[in-house]
Parts: sequence; structure tokens; C-alpha cells
Amino acid sequence: MIRSELLQALAKDNPDLKADEIEQVVDIFFDEIAKRLAEGGRVELRGFGAFSTREREARMGRNPRTGEAVPVAAKRVPYFKPGKEMRERLNPS
Repeated sequence: MIRSELLQALAKDNPDLKADEIEQVVDIFFDEIAKRLAEGGRVELRGFGAFSTREREARMGRNPRTGEAVPVAAKRVPYFKPGKEMRERLNPS
């Protein structure tokens, strides 16, 4: 699902809301998650999962075109851990 499909699904389920109101809610939702992760925090959505960040150490990578070794800096990357309900929905018994 892409962002526009999400907006359409929300508009279908909430006909009383205007399109720009729905878009504003989605923007706020994603912005708040991104802001919390940038601060080094964690976002937990019960039944869905938890967003957090993980540290990646500096390493030597390889340029795929030339095969030349290049340094890759240490960085934080986003990580998602699905919740129990999400796992059960994906893998029904």
C-alpha cells in the first residue's frame, strides 16, 4: 500500500472528514513517529508493533560498479518489530 491508497482507504471509512483533514492526520502521525525516532526514542502501537532505531557500526563497503572498497560511516537505522497480534494475522494457525 502506498500513501495515496492509505488516504483513499481512510476517506472511504470516514466520509465525514475532508480529504485535506485526512491528509493532515496522516502527516502528523508519520511526522510524530519520525520525530520520536530521531530523538532516539521508541514508538509502540499496541497490536501492531514497535518502531525503534538500531546502531550500525562503521564498516568497509564495496562500490558495486567498480569493486573499489569504500568506507561506510556508522549510523542509526530504523527498525520495526511486529507485535503479537500482527504476527498472528500474518501466520494464522
